[in-house]
Amino acid sequence: MRNWKVVSLCLCLSIIGFSFITQTASAQVKLNYSIFFPAPAKQTVDATDWAKEIEKRTNGKVQITMFPGGTLTPPDKCYDGVVKGISDIGYSVLAYTRGKFPLTEVADLPIGIKSGLVATKLINEYYKKFKPKEFDEVKVMYLHGHGPGIIHTKKAVRKLEDLKGMKIRCTGLAAKIAAALGATPVAMPMSETYDSLSRGVVDGSMAPMEALNTWKWGEVVKFTTEDYGASYSTGFFVVMNKEKWNALPPDIQKIIEKVNEEWIEKTGKMWDEVDKAGKEFTLKLGNQIIPLSKEENEKWAKAVRPLLDEYAKNMKDKGLPGEEALKFYVDQLKKLQ
Repeated sequence: MRNWKVVSLCLCLSIIGFSFITQTASAQVKLNYSIFFPAPAKQTVDATDWAKEIEKRTNGKVQITMFPGGTLTPPDKCYDGVVKGISDIGYSVLAYTRGKFPLTEVADLPIGIKSGLVATKLINEYYKKFKPKEFDEVKVMYLHGHGPGIIHTKKAVRKLEDLKGMKIRCTGLAAKIAAALGATPVAMPMSETYDSLSRGVVDGSMAPMEALNTWKWGEVVKFTTEDYGASYSTGFFVVMNKEKWNALPPDIQKIIEKVNEEWIEKTGKMWDEVDKAGKEFTLKLGNQIIPLSKEENEKWAKAVRPLLDEYAKNMKDKGLPGEEALKFYVDQLKKLQ
């Protein structure tokens, strides 16, 4: 009888131990997160806060390790890295893999966006409405757009004609914008731009004011032209590997989706904050910000307008609802801006 009690006790302890191990294993979901911004950048801080908030609300069941500076996957390989499972979560620019997200290129068109918050709200409302199949390989956490992409140069650009022949660094659709404005576009990642500006490989670059501080362009340019008539945003993604997402319990998925929704507003406001910091940084260095008159802005807007028509036509040729997406963007912009 005594031996039976000992056996029973051991069996119970084994069951309890196995249950504890199983619960502990299921409670620990470890994910890695690839982001190309350097660790100190506000964008990385914002993404890290998102990860910490998820860990907090799941009581530590989900733990996310950040890999900033493109150390896990480079910017142009980030999306495919998530699809293939190299990273569980990825944050990068849609335009770095131009052609992969055709319908969502509407987010990059020069329609005169003046705020990162507006750009971010717009791209998420667009995604909810159109649910483009081009994202079917992943689970979208949320999307966002930077503040107005404008011109930063070594020589003053006060009117459209001043851009003629200038070599302007750009990415994705911004290359077509630069060309439409009369400049010579030079495709180049952010990481190479500072050195290229410093050595005169390019005469300027197109980006939000944020880049003047985050990427220290303010040290190698002298002028920023507020060409809001042709200003654009760029779509960013935060996506998760689909298998990893589907493996999460429904209660965890619900928590993450709630945090995602909150981070749309938070990230949009972050972009406006970093634009402000970029403006302050460049002015502190003695650089000049050049506003354009209403008439001059209209000249710039007219110069890039064919790009909107081209987008709609290209989408129609692909059997995609480009006209509807563009109309949605323009109509929503009027409401939000």
